[in-house]
Amino acid sequence: MSTLPQETEHSTQGHVVGSAPSKATDAVLKPSDPVPSDAVKVSGIEFNEYANRSITVEELVAGMTNMGFQASAVGDAVRIINGMRSYRDPETGQPTTIFLGYTSNLISSGLRETLRYLVQHKHVSAIVTTAGGVEEDLIKCLAPTYMGSFTASGASLRAKGVNRIGNLFVPNSNYCAFEDWLVPILDQMLEEQEASAADPKVDPEDKLHWTPSKIIHRLGKEINDPSSVYYWAWKNDIPVFCPALTDGSLGDMLYFHTFKASPRQLRVDIVEDIRRINTISVRAKRAGMIILGGGVIKHHIANACLMRNGADSAVYINTGQEFDGSDAGARPDEAVSWGKIRAEGESVKVYAEATVVFPLIVAATFAKPSPNGTASSKPDSTTPYTTQSS
Repeated sequence: MSTLPQETEHSTQGHVVGSAPSKATDAVLKPSDPVPSDAVKVSGIEFNEYANRSITVEELVAGMTNMGFQASAVGDAVRIINGMRSYRDPETGQPTTIFLGYTSNLISSGLRETLRYLVQHKHVSAIVTTAGGVEEDLIKCLAPTYMGSFTASGASLRAKGVNRIGNLFVPNSNYCAFEDWLVPILDQMLEEQEASAADPKVDPEDKLHWTPSKIIHRLGKEINDPSSVYYWAWKNDIPVFCPALTDGSLGDMLYFHTFKASPRQLRVDIVEDIRRINTISVRAKRAGMIILGGGVIKHHIANACLMRNGADSAVYINTGQEFDGSDAGARPDEAVSWGKIRAEGESVKVYAEATVVFPLIVAATFAKPSPNGTASSKPDSTTPYTTQSS
């Protein structure tokens, strides 16, 4: 029977009998460099401390800060946003100009109420969203969206006239109600456009030019419902930019309206809006970005901040990965390379679905009293935001 060779004191390996091979010990027990004095220990929430009372959301999020992984990213997001809130320009007192971006699915979800809270209390300076991010808010004022299932059959839903957004259901009748509400407003807007164009007393520079932000402003006024994000955007004069205004039910209604009003037609100017959002950015003493999702809403804000050599702080929340080169997947450092976030700025990307983490972040930031005794994050004054209809 063969046996493994035994090492002895006289072995050519230079080992004492019974000791582990030095190659293994050197690899496994490699000495550490001294730990820096400012190193932070990993720690989590000690629920024993809350045995006799309920933990608050603020305490919960604070306890997540040193947990690691995405819990720590949430903690960083809270710290950065609170930094946005506390800043005041030492010369003018101007607060951080906060750009909020979100995709349409988040308005379809119950995160709508969180977003409405931010606008209602003037916590943000300007908004960028998609067509669905506008129309779904207005539609909810007319008829509800319902909980459904991710696994519901598309063919079965189609036969029943029900649309699925993830695990949410929207009946087609909601969009019919939206059309009934919207078309008379589009008619009136067309009348105002033509009256302004024909009025010889109105300077050509002052004639009414509809833009996506002016349309949303008008619709927020017309909906006259405090549950609406855009009602509060109208009431608080917070501009809402939507460069993809036609990519949704709003686009469908504008398309159908061209036939109803033919040969007359609404004209929508996107150039005026790009000048407006870029002007807000350029005039900002300090700029912050809070972006939920990716694509056009993320890039439109980042590109506006390029006009001032980058945002000073940024919080991204989405589930995108960067390996495909997508906008959603891009980490903040990619925006630094383009000059859209300043090299010395603070930024974090939270890899999470926004409905899970953003309410926690808001509870630990905007839902608390302002560190400066004021809730407003209104931007520096630009051209007064009015139309002949308001």
